[in-house]
Amino acid sequence: MNKRKSRSFKLGDIARRFGGELIGNAEVRIHQVSTLQSARSTDIAFVAQSRYLAQLNQTHAGALILGPEARTASSLPRIISANPYAYFARVAALLNPAAAVKPGAHKSAVVDRSARIAKSAAIGACAVIGKGAHVGAGASIGPGCNIGDGASVGTGSRLYANVTVYHECRIGARCIVHSGAVIGADGFGFAPEDGNWRKIPQTGRVVIGDDVEIGANTTIDRGTLDDTVIEDGVKLDNQIQIAHNVWIGANTAIAGCVGIAGSTRIGRHCMLGGAAIILGHLTIADHVIISSGTVIMKSIDEPGTYTGFYPFSSHQRWRRNAAHLRQIDDLAARIRELERRLAKAQGNHS
Repeated sequence: MNKRKSRSFKLGDIARRFGGELIGNAEVRIHQVSTLQSARSTDIAFVAQSRYLAQLNQTHAGALILGPEARTASSLPRIISANPYAYFARVAALLNPAAAVKPGAHKSAVVDRSARIAKSAAIGACAVIGKGAHVGAGASIGPGCNIGDGASVGTGSRLYANVTVYHECRIGARCIVHSGAVIGADGFGFAPEDGNWRKIPQTGRVVIGDDVEIGANTTIDRGTLDDTVIEDGVKLDNQIQIAHNVWIGANTAIAGCVGIAGSTRIGRHCMLGGAAIILGHLTIADHVIISSGTVIMKSIDEPGTYTGFYPFSSHQRWRRNAAHLRQIDDLAARIRELERRLAKAQGNHS
């Protein structure tokens, strides 16, 4: 755990703020969140899965957050919540608030005269704000960021160091964009011509809604003609590639190293596991879960969980199985021929 915060709350105050059933001493003062293993007497820990209940006997936590099924699993002061994980997230945010924005521009920042910067916004060292750009109230632009001409960053959004937002792109309110992210680079658009590739100008934008979080070194390409759109509440992990003209629906969460090819539309409340690959020009329905490492090659019209990866095995066994897979078409043809002969033979005996 990082340096302990001086901020603390009584357990009863936490329960009054966030709800839940309080059992035990409401006067216990909580200074920090922690794991069951490393918790101190001034920490609060949580259990969201039954397999961790056995660790309750060894924890030194001062209080716990438990689900209804575990309300009697410990004698420690505890808050019972239907969703312990989300409750823990709320408490963690309460005890670890983001650093306050200190308004003003660093003397090394380069801000174009035509840019509109709210008085309560902060512009970090060596940041560059382009012509006609807009930075909203309470927004924080970290060191080395580049906000292109005509781009905008909404109220209360926070861009960490070295984020690049290309021209005319839009970031909504209360967004978090981590270091190294690139918003609005050209999409991969090239037309073949006489053995060469002719670049297609990418004239769309990237439009990002409110309350979106974008991980470190994630890249979101601008649209070719229409915009690339990330709706409200989307959560993107590190090192994700989102190609031109992709549309991601509200409150979808995407884990690291996912690649989404151009012009694909992903629905709302979806979850994509790490390293999943979504091919281009597909449509994914709302409430779809795609497992890690899965390659999606056609549209998904129904909600549900979709998995498509080859289980790992020893290298020698994998090679044998791969060799068999190469013969699937031939085997299928042979089976069809056998079925045809069997049907013919049965017809002759009838």
